[in-house]
Amino acid sequence: MRHVAVIGSGPAGYYTAEACQKLFGDQVRVDIIDRMPVPYGLIRTGVAPDHQSIKGVSRRYEAVALSDNVRFVGKVTVGQDVTIDELRGLYDAVVLATGAPHDKPLGIPGGDLPGVIGSAAFVGWYNGHPDFADLDPPLGGPGAVVIGNGNVALDVARILAKTQHEFEGSDIVGHALAALEKARITTVTILGRRGPHQIAMTPKELGELGELERAAPLVEAADFPPLEADALLEPGQRKSVTHLRTFAGRTEGADKPVRIVFDFFAMPVRIEGPGHASQVIVERTALSAEGSAQGTGETYAIPASLVVSCIGYRTPPIEGVPYDEKLGRFANDEGRVLPGLYAVGWARRGPTGTIGTNRPDGFAIADKIAADSVGDSGKAGRPGLDALLAERRVDVVTFRDWQKIEAAENAAARAGSPREKFTSIEAMVAALKS
Repeated sequence: MRHVAVIGSGPAGYYTAEACQKLFGDQVRVDIIDRMPVPYGLIRTGVAPDHQSIKGVSRRYEAVALSDNVRFVGKVTVGQDVTIDELRGLYDAVVLATGAPHDKPLGIPGGDLPGVIGSAAFVGWYNGHPDFADLDPPLGGPGAVVIGNGNVALDVARILAKTQHEFEGSDIVGHALAALEKARITTVTILGRRGPHQIAMTPKELGELGELERAAPLVEAADFPPLEADALLEPGQRKSVTHLRTFAGRTEGADKPVRIVFDFFAMPVRIEGPGHASQVIVERTALSAEGSAQGTGETYAIPASLVVSCIGYRTPPIEGVPYDEKLGRFANDEGRVLPGLYAVGWARRGPTGTIGTNRPDGFAIADKIAADSVGDSGKAGRPGLDALLAERRVDVVTFRDWQKIEAAENAAARAGSPREKFTSIEAMVAALKS
């Protein structure tokens, strides 16, 4: 019997558990450990609330979780309730699937002013993550700046621009919905250091901006290279650029009350304000021969009381695990960290790829576990963890407990919404006693 502990219950964690099931059959026991009482990680608190079809992948994870040889161990913090070394002593393999939930620092003067928020925090706020439920972002000014040219930047801009009606069917949490209803933002500026050909935005997400009820996307036609240059792009990238060209050529929607302005070749150099953000100072850039953005010396100011930085994420370090500070992830060799210790998903490769990218990653780690471990090492595994947590009086939340929390959230949903998430760990645990 192989005993495997997976730390983190997001896509990478569940795909790894599924891979271990398929590879080892009934000769494996997998414990999925998470500090939250609820599973699914990024699916629950990272995917945009108006993208419910993407969240549907959780049903696949549920099937894995309800099988006999996989267990969810919720409300257990690794590094506090149990250490990595203790887990390595109990399990044949320990897999770090913690994702990259921390924001990469903006790294410019004024980046720590009130009103400057990382995308992990802002997305967590409107998705009901307990760590960010009390964020209270400043939505009372007319200007917001979103820094970044990826899909997260599009999500943030779209959420800021939507009407209450457009949130029907989503699971945006009530406190965020109420705050957005009172928001007075009329201009959302999306800053990108390079041009339209260098965006990391996918066609579906870009296309959504062109269908908003009260907001119109604006792009300067002069920012594009000649049309024939689009032929050199990959098909998906070409579709995205086509959306941007369509936005640039539009005349309708000019009277809509909210503008989403794509400001390309624009590099934020500092954020200013009297104790809180009030404007972003931007330097105009130009592309070098190698394709990197170079400052031109020309600067200008964009008024903004809210600045959301969408420039990437980092995996939080764990004591006892080698860490790559430069890359912001665990140091590893194709997933191997230390003997019996592995990393998968964003914790292994950094915040790149889609949710589906984690599936082959999980199967690759399962293969390494098979190559590195014997069939029956005699380690204690699940019973050993249970005894240790009981000794420390740690109350574990099981998957069946989670289903009770889920049922309570579903029952509390407003009309047209699939659920109203609990936004504190205390409320989640209280739901188990009601």
